[in-house]
Amino acid sequence: MGYKILAINPGSTSTKISVSNDDKFILVEDIVHTQEELKSFERISDQLNYRKEVILDELKKKGIPFRFDAIIGRGGLAKAVESGVYKVTTEMINAQLTAFHQHACDLGCAIAYEIGKEVGCCNCFIADPGVVDEMLPEAHISGTPLISRVCIWHALNQKAIARRFANDIGKRYEELNLIVCHLGGGISIAAHERGKAVDANNALNGEGPFSPERTGSLPVADLIHLCYSGKFTEQELITYISSKAGLTAHLGTNNCLEIERRIKCGDKHAELIFKAMAYHIAKSVAAEGAVLCGNIDAVIFTGGIARSTYMMDIFKKRLSYLAPIYIYPGQDEMLALTENAIAVLKGDRDAKDY
Repeated sequence: MGYKILAINPGSTSTKISVSNDDKFILVEDIVHTQEELKSFERISDQLNYRKEVILDELKKKGIPFRFDAIIGRGGLAKAVESGVYKVTTEMINAQLTAFHQHACDLGCAIAYEIGKEVGCCNCFIADPGVVDEMLPEAHISGTPLISRVCIWHALNQKAIARRFANDIGKRYEELNLIVCHLGGGISIAAHERGKAVDANNALNGEGPFSPERTGSLPVADLIHLCYSGKFTEQELITYISSKAGLTAHLGTNNCLEIERRIKCGDKHAELIFKAMAYHIAKSVAAEGAVLCGNIDAVIFTGGIARSTYMMDIFKKRLSYLAPIYIYPGQDEMLALTENAIAVLKGDRDAKDY
């Protein structure tokens, strides 16, 4: 029957769950939470019991027996860690629920732990949270000692896709130099050198190219002027740069299919903005070539926008000189979580202490 794995991926407006026997899924569900349901919770951490009960109810409705060899949750943003699978501990849960960067993913470990207690599963893990930090020492240095560069990126999906690519070409991830670009609501770009992401951007808080929802890097003096303009409170501006900017601010939507439809209908402004996003993404990808000293085995695009032929054609035109380009459209974080749990259970990977 193989190993039975429950994977849990909390997002801002939904909680994805999957149940698998080894890597064969017997259940994949995206449980949507309405704004009406969530507005009663003052903080994200207050949603813990609500989300746990919703998951248990869904498993009951689908007739899934409460017997699991492992439960693995999406990792949170509490502190920088090295890549790997981590055993869930009370220290980890406390750190995530009080993290400075509050995101629904911070609930992943706590939900896994609480469900584990209820169903009698002691193997509770997280894997490759968004704050995995393998960056070179010089990559952390900014132009002022008051601010250090940190990476908040799609580590789980990037690592999984990099390993999948390596397997597809008959090599090990640790043998390759790759540039991986995850194209979603936020855009993260990382230089993977022999199994370590030695440079990556802060894709949550405004570094790198602009994205469907985020500003990306901005001219510093102009940003300072905006801070003191009286148009925003501190929290409002943080929310704006991380979730209400980019394509959303320019075009009123973060839906790339809708934007491509507008372009086909002759909308020149939509075409300009979409091409501008592609331009800045390509420029940031090319910059990672310098990190790898031009020794690049492949450039890989993944995430939802990688399904856009329009966008991929632009990247092929601008970046083919760097290395062969490969496309792994979509993101399969549930499979990535499941594969990490199975690797530990099979002894192929050790679970680390947080």
